[in-house]
Amino acid sequence: MPKALSLVKGHSRTLWHATVALHDLSGGTHSASMSMISSSTAEDAGAILDAFAGHRLIAPLSDRDRSLDEDRAYEIAREVHSRRVQAGETPVGRKIGFTNRRVWTEHGLSGPIWGHVYDSTVQGVRDGKEVLDIGGLLQPRIEPEIQVHFAYTPPVTDDDYAILACVDWIAQGFEFVQCPFPDWQFKAVDAIAAFAVHGALVVGTPVAVSGIEECPAKLRGFTVALSRDGVEVATGAGSDVLGSPLLACAYLVHVLARQSRFPPVQAGEIVSTGTLTPLFPVESGQTWSTTLDGIELPGLSLTIS
Repeated sequence: MPKALSLVKGHSRTLWHATVALHDLSGGTHSASMSMISSSTAEDAGAILDAFAGHRLIAPLSDRDRSLDEDRAYEIAREVHSRRVQAGETPVGRKIGFTNRRVWTEHGLSGPIWGHVYDSTVQGVRDGKEVLDIGGLLQPRIEPEIQVHFAYTPPVTDDDYAILACVDWIAQGFEFVQCPFPDWQFKAVDAIAAFAVHGALVVGTPVAVSGIEECPAKLRGFTVALSRDGVEVATGAGSDVLGSPLLACAYLVHVLARQSRFPPVQAGEIVSTGTLTPLFPVESGQTWSTTLDGIELPGLSLTIS
């Protein structure tokens, strides 16, 4: 039985004390052997890892393999994940990408995707402020998101109240996505294989859901304003994320129930539920901040270094 991840207080750079067994979140403690995966899957996984490690752009995988479908894209993602675990990274949760329908057209997408997040990519904040070094990210963009921490494994359901019953706290933070494909041009299968374009996750101040009255309704109805260097650049709402961040979690639970190669969301995992606004490129020296209305969650200020 996995133990929950515990919040390390007083240390803004390292959020998680990871006590979940690797076997539980990685789908096995060892990378799939070459005899168990196709040579093309191994080659594609290596190409993705090499691109990020070398900080260089590559052509989308789908350009050279027109038959690449979602199932094999997740098989590539699983091999990438297994290699990251073997290299010493600890999975601590998931991110859901493209839950905001407003960004689908830009990328020619028809639905969300998901990927793992790791102790190496997640950090917390102190007093609602943080600094993040983005030097290691490829073509980084910022996304304000609601992050959900599970105290219990959620059931397969479309009931946001049933999802909430498994949650102990939520936060508003930022995900930084990155892309190894030129000009952010790709298909959904490419994004799935490429870490679900995850780069870094900055988790805001946790707020216990027990202290938020009518939390499901507020998560559907709240609004957020995103500012860059003190100037508002976008607004969004909880309803933009598949109707609610909790319903985005429900979507993930349903998807994982169909994907036997991956374990379900478990106690102690954090799930980042997708961007509330359009994505924006980021540069060193900028300060990004959020203001929320309609829910008892503090905003966040983040300076890019």
